[in-house]
Amino acid sequence: MRPPHPASALDPASGSGAELIDRLGTALYVGSGLIFLVVMVLVIYAVLTKGKPVNARYWILGGGLAFPAFTLTVLLMYSLAVGNGLNAIGSSNALQLFLDCFGLGDARARPAVDNVLKIYVVGKQWWWEVRYERAGQSEPVVLANEIRMPTNQPVELVLSTTDVIHSFWAPSLAGKVDMIPGRTTHLRLQTSEEGTFRALCAEYCGGQHALMALFVVTQNGSDFNAWLAHQQTPVVEPVDPFLKIGYDAFFRGECHSCHTIRGTPADGTSGPDLTHVGGRKSLAAGTLNNHIGTMAGWIAGAQDVKPGNKMPSSLAYSGVELRALSAWLGSLQ
Repeated sequence: MRPPHPASALDPASGSGAELIDRLGTALYVGSGLIFLVVMVLVIYAVLTKGKPVNARYWILGGGLAFPAFTLTVLLMYSLAVGNGLNAIGSSNALQLFLDCFGLGDARARPAVDNVLKIYVVGKQWWWEVRYERAGQSEPVVLANEIRMPTNQPVELVLSTTDVIHSFWAPSLAGKVDMIPGRTTHLRLQTSEEGTFRALCAEYCGGQHALMALFVVTQNGSDFNAWLAHQQTPVVEPVDPFLKIGYDAFFRGECHSCHTIRGTPADGTSGPDLTHVGGRKSLAAGTLNNHIGTMAGWIAGAQDVKPGNKMPSSLAYSGVELRALSAWLGSLQ
């Protein structure tokens, strides 16, 4: 399995909003560097040559007004074009929007993006709830701390929060957007690159802010549709005796009062939906890799791993029950 891309704005994914931002940064760096170079050449020339009369009017009008007005206007127009491109992911690109500024673009050539896939992301202390709601679904697909999306298709994240201010940032895919209590914000993502991208909360939101990450997994359209269809399937009671011990342990403890597992009596809403938790890449919002060993450690020592989170450490299980419970949850792929 390929490792996740580094969470860096300097490593943008192909065909993404972050790539547009990177191009804008490059244009601004190059433009400001050239201006600085010209100014330094003039300064050195003035220092090293004998003084001679100059036409002050030309220098003021040309160097003080015309030159900065022209360069700043070009950079401003390009910045506005990139900003519009980020708002219209999937329907245009920076060059088209730049041409539009001068009436040279052809809006009729752009594909419509009214039917983009919407993914609802809710920030919580300190994890992410992710919901997929599509026409024809009997109920939404709900997971935690992981977003899956198809490549070469625009996706709109509908961002909100249930407690404090959070900020969603996937550096290799797009810019950051704040999530403010009582408000809903939107962010469009698109990339042509398959892979796993680390995202995080970019606004201090409490004691475990640093342990509030998630992964964005991009895959081709057919694989994504198959994944989403599988996510809609409910869980069935296990027939394996060892896994049945874990299933019974889940309901003997308090787990079911906080978590939902579709297909079982568990219908709690204060914690993440665990219906297909075994197929996720991480536990505790990117804090732990997801496998049976870390699952057991997280259940038994949630407050040791992530102090202050709302999940209590579970000391009620025997060693056998804890291993069986972890194995059963891990089997929910």
